[in-house]
Amino acid sequence: MMMRKANTRRKEESKGLGLVDFVFSWSIPDVMNKNLYSDKVKQVPETFPSTDHYLKSFIYPLIEETHADLFSSMTALSRAPMREVFDVKISKDYKPPKELYYSISLKQMGMNEKKEGIYEPEFGDLIALTDVRPKCIDDLNRPKRPYLLAIIQGMKDGDSQKLPILSSKPIEFEKHEDGKGKNRDKLFAVYLTNLTTNIRIWKALHPDPEVVNMKIIKAIMPVDPNVGRNCTLCSNGETKRDAGSHLIAAIQNFGLDESQGTAVLDCITTKECHHQNSVKLIWGPPGTGKTKTVASLLFLLLQMKCRTLTCAPTNVAVLGVTNRLMTLVRPSLECDTYGLGDILLFGNGERMKIDDYEELLDVFLDYRVTALSCCLAPLSGWKGSTESMIRLLEDPEKQYQLYLDKEREKDQSDDEEPPSDEKGELEGGLFENINVSDSQGKVDEIDSQSSKKNKPKFWKKVIVQTLKENKKKKSKDKAASKKSKHNMEGKNIAGSKTNKREPDNTSVTLLSFDEFFIKKFKLIGNRLIFCITSLYTHMPTSFIPMEVAKNMKRVSDMLQALGSLIHKVTSANEGLREVLYGTETAERRIRHFNELRRTRMGCLLNLKHLQEKISLPSFSEDYQIRNFCLQRAFLVFCTASSSAKLHVEGMAPLELLVIDEAAQLKECESTIPLLLPGIRHAILIGDEKQLPAMVQSQICEKANFGRSLFERLVMLGHQKHLLNVQYRMHPSISLFPNREFYGKLIMDGPNVKDVKYKKRFLKGSIFGSYSFIDINPGKEQFDDKHSRKNLVEVYVVAEIIANLHKRSLISKQKLRVGCISPYKAQVSAIQEKLGQKYSTDTDSDFSVNVRSVDGFQGGEEDVIIISTVRCNGSGSVGFLSNHQRTNVALTRARHCLWILGNSATLVNSHSVWKKLVLDAKARGCFYNARDNKILVQAISSALIELGQFDKLLSTDSVLFKTARWKVCFSDDFSKSLARIRDPEICKEVLSLLVKLASGWRQRLSDTSRIEINGTSLLLETYDVKGLKLMWTVGIQKFISIDMQVIKVWDILANPEIPNLAKQLDKIYGNYTLNTVNRCKFKRMEGNLVVPATWPSESKSVTGDDPSEHLASKFAGISLRDEPRPSTRSNRSAQTHGKHHNKWKKSQK
Repeated sequence: MMMRKANTRRKEESKGLGLVDFVFSWSIPDVMNKNLYSDKVKQVPETFPSTDHYLKSFIYPLIEETHADLFSSMTALSRAPMREVFDVKISKDYKPPKELYYSISLKQMGMNEKKEGIYEPEFGDLIALTDVRPKCIDDLNRPKRPYLLAIIQGMKDGDSQKLPILSSKPIEFEKHEDGKGKNRDKLFAVYLTNLTTNIRIWKALHPDPEVVNMKIIKAIMPVDPNVGRNCTLCSNGETKRDAGSHLIAAIQNFGLDESQGTAVLDCITTKECHHQNSVKLIWGPPGTGKTKTVASLLFLLLQMKCRTLTCAPTNVAVLGVTNRLMTLVRPSLECDTYGLGDILLFGNGERMKIDDYEELLDVFLDYRVTALSCCLAPLSGWKGSTESMIRLLEDPEKQYQLYLDKEREKDQSDDEEPPSDEKGELEGGLFENINVSDSQGKVDEIDSQSSKKNKPKFWKKVIVQTLKENKKKKSKDKAASKKSKHNMEGKNIAGSKTNKREPDNTSVTLLSFDEFFIKKFKLIGNRLIFCITSLYTHMPTSFIPMEVAKNMKRVSDMLQALGSLIHKVTSANEGLREVLYGTETAERRIRHFNELRRTRMGCLLNLKHLQEKISLPSFSEDYQIRNFCLQRAFLVFCTASSSAKLHVEGMAPLELLVIDEAAQLKECESTIPLLLPGIRHAILIGDEKQLPAMVQSQICEKANFGRSLFERLVMLGHQKHLLNVQYRMHPSISLFPNREFYGKLIMDGPNVKDVKYKKRFLKGSIFGSYSFIDINPGKEQFDDKHSRKNLVEVYVVAEIIANLHKRSLISKQKLRVGCISPYKAQVSAIQEKLGQKYSTDTDSDFSVNVRSVDGFQGGEEDVIIISTVRCNGSGSVGFLSNHQRTNVALTRARHCLWILGNSATLVNSHSVWKKLVLDAKARGCFYNARDNKILVQAISSALIELGQFDKLLSTDSVLFKTARWKVCFSDDFSKSLARIRDPEICKEVLSLLVKLASGWRQRLSDTSRIEINGTSLLLETYDVKGLKLMWTVGIQKFISIDMQVIKVWDILANPEIPNLAKQLDKIYGNYTLNTVNRCKFKRMEGNLVVPATWPSESKSVTGDDPSEHLASKFAGISLRDEPRPSTRSNRSAQTHGKHHNKWKKSQK
């Protein structure tokens, strides 16, 4: 049987080798040639004359896409995961020159070895084999080790260290045995890409015409507007009328709106049609309840026992729709979890992170196979445990005597230990990880609380935990077995034969009757409960009828009740043997005897009845159980790529195909499930206005290789059901995307229009339901992977999230926040800035998830912050202008959507973002970050990190634009600040300057003043972490007035101050008395000093004061909070003017 399975798999693999042959044929120059297939790739047409033409249209685009993917991997070779190869052996399937099959062993990782950058192999991986750790492409093609590729063919018994591979060329490798003293060959496996999906597509494009189902393919090729419409024969027939009435009633129970209900009803009635093959489209814009609609449809199909495959492009989407279905199914189950065996989810558990979805474990194939494998075990499974329990309950005394006899025989014998099967009589075996005493204690606890609902949940946890631990135990046992085998090699066999078991002089302690009965009952009882729960949960309903399942559940409850009674008897020291047999000493406790006898006899009768009714299949291999489950399930869930596993001989045909998120699936990939045997109808659910499938190759992009079947059918005018009510976004959020992308076809649901749906998480109108927040200044830059980021926006996002977190803690309001950016570098920068401060678990009180636009498709959060990144003078926004990407980003928020961006860049882009900015201004939703104190500080911190002091040290910067005092900075100060490496010192300096500009001053006792040449003008110095900030008050002319300003000269260490004092002595020594008095004058408003002003005279009041030459540049500045003019007289004076170039200030 195993040989047949291996041969079948080898035959299937050979079908996909055509694509692998292409990959193996490429030299390094071929891989790096972007135009290698530019003349071969043709535009994928909208219609096709034949099925052959249809399938062939995708072949060269698929080859080119594979080529582009490999090219991308080669350019990032230095960052590729890798692992050293320990050994290489020729496989038994090795048949040169093409079938170069090997088995390679990877070097095991140490316990403390970092896993970052370490290659973890998976089936279908394309790897390069090289004798050095590659830093560039040339390292893959060396004189002693020419360019060599290999593809991972599988895992040997789940062992990721030993890998069967197919190589492009013969591998020369000499393993160095310990003690030989010579250097062994070095060989590294370098991960390039995974070809699994592309190989599966290749197989689908090269089908066996005698086996494959082409019905749906033929239905989607012609240009026929009637394709997708209801069958005329069915529309007027009995089927429509008969199905309609009870289906409408069922649909109403789901709470679907009119558009959702119509879509479900139409798809259900189409399922009954046998006159034609059809494809139905359900158009689900954001927030319109697409997943709810699909789940309702699938629930009805489950009730109709319609064998249906549900696919999606990604594991996330598959898990989402499966999870939603389970919320409908579980409340409808009549007998605990009976019925879940008709639902099956399969895929790679690790990639799915299935352990995070506890509610889906009951339908996940790997767990199902493990559970049923335990149930089908000859001795410890259902059959053996049932027989053992019947024997124990019928005659416990006889079982005790058999136990005593065996123990005496063992005590007298010097033979080796009994076989594991005999040993398992009183030991746990596969079930030893179920803690019998703990579980029984839990039963007592549940009984005392009279909470029957908790029992199934408890046993499910026991089962899941047992399966996990058994899986780990098997892995450890396998590793220990290998280690033991290795240690035994080379040892003296003859000597080992003499190593017999030493006689044990210690006497065997025999169990009393009570101890024996309790121990055996708990062991067998837990096995039975495990098997009963697993069988009615995981076996299909076609195999176990409802009445049998109910009886199984009764037996499970009886066993737990019996265990509870036994526990009470033994706790009260009443004598279990006496109570079981009703002897005279137990008459005083007649109530316990009757109750225990009644429960015991009930268990016996029901167990014997179940023995007759349940006849389990005799499977000995896991793959047999897998095939059994796949063939008997009515609803099967997997990715479109994984559906290739259903193309196996003997698989029971499916009737219906449902593809969720169909607009994200390349049409060629959708052929994998479309060609499955038995499929008569297909239902595609998606939205072509959102993101399509990702395509690496620009050649393929232009050829429409990434276009979905959903989108192509829409382009051809195929009828589609529009879900036209959105229930996610506040109306102010949905307004723009609805108008821009959906032509105002979508209505807002009553829930989002409710006044309670409008929520304010932060104070200020800038943080309303919908805002565009202009970030200026900003700076876009590239990371080492040539992706863009904008650190100013990163700091603003972090500041907003920090304030949201504070408010959430104060209000004790649960909040989910999402951050979206189109650029991976920005996503990484935000994640790095946030660190581990916030949970990503959406079930926590406050969660933050930062992802790309692609990563957020299908998701939603309470608050969404979008970082657009782009900030340049040309208006270049790149792929940000893509309508589908923009649509996804704008439609993820429930209550608040805050968009961060540089408005000038976006407006100049003349893209959809220009419309968005202008729309925000027209609606009064446009805000400037510089008008918000929270965001100003974040922008300042970002500019400090970027070293962009020129954007901070200007009068109209974010720090000083609205300040009371105008602040001027010398070139010396800017240079000194730029030389300070500690960002905290820079922040403190700028914070001090902001306080000065607001009118704050240190007390006289806290400040140092330096008098220059005996004049009355004072240079003030403030301490900043060991440095001195040097500043004075000066006078500047602004059109018709003279006004006090702050002049910042420098920030220096103490030894450097005298040099500055000498320079200032030359300047201030020439000031007139009137100018000095004006500089010294203080006008107070409460505790703050505000700048004083005087009317300007025709002559200069300060002569050649250097700052006066800047007056013309301030002509356009409007003064805020202008104080009343002083009544003091003004006198002109001559000042020194040779330091004009020391001052700078920004222009409006």
